Amino acid sequence: MDHEQGARPPDQAVAAAGSRRSRILGGDGGTRSILIATASTVVFFALIAVIVVTSPGWPEVKKAFFDPEVFADSFPGIAEAFLLNIRIFMIAEAIILVFALLIAVLRSLPGPVFFPLRVLAIAYTDLFRGVPTILVIFLLGFGAPALQLSWVPTDPLFWGIVALALVYSAYVAEVYRAGIESVHPSQDAAARSLGLGRVQSLRYVILPQAVRRVVPPLLNDFIGLQKDSALVALIGPVEAFRQAQIDEAATFNFTPYLATALLFILITVPLARFTDWLIARDRRRQLAGHA
Repeated sequence: MDHEQGARPPDQAVAAAGSRRSRILGGDGGTRSILIATASTVVFFALIAVIVVTSPGWPEVKKAFFDPEVFADSFPGIAEAFLLNIRIFMIAEAIILVFALLIAVLRSLPGPVFFPLRVLAIAYTDLFRGVPTILVIFLLGFGAPALQLSWVPTDPLFWGIVALALVYSAYVAEVYRAGIESVHPSQDAAARSLGLGRVQSLRYVILPQAVRRVVPPLLNDFIGLQKDSALVALIGPVEAFRQAQIDEAATFNFTPYLATALLFILITVPLARFTDWLIARDRRRQLAGHA
């Protein structure tokens, strides 16, 4: 009896999932619930809009933050500077993916021989997860060039990328480690029984499964990285946020900040929706596997 319940055919599993979805949404396909949710959302935001535009200070806020002429004049320069944000994000992401995986592997190594490496990896993740990102950027961006060593770069952009890579590697390493620990020990035992060594088992069996499982949370971290690329402006590079500050100082208007926010939204929202799609796809696969 239990076997029959746990091994339903795929069509029955799909039907069961559809039934659950119908119960959650309410009715056949949930059309009524969707319409009610849409209407309530529209009414809510319309109410917020009415409250804002009818407030006594709205004319001044509109002039300071929503000036179309200032937006049109500042947007091309901010968009060009935003390319530097994308460059920072892409370089830092490539570094983080590799370095964080190394930290996670070091922390996952078993046995007393690797104890010093595990302690070092734990100290690294605790340190850079505990210190605010802005402080790391300041410390490296201003401190490292002040050493006046001939072999130490003085470019603030370089140190901004390094600071972001160090901080986010600590977070991503924990994501990797969670993925590694989620792989059942029997996978490693099976690989070892086939004659693979510890390193080979980790490379060909454990890591491929672990990385595949943590792609959605990795994308969430990289959404945060894209936004934090604006912090590099605090040590000199003229990216989108710094360019907005320059335009704001020239026009005494805050609309350039709105243009900058719009550019970040255009990047982060599609990434967020893609992450949600990946999570939903993995959930469907897990439900199909358990059906």
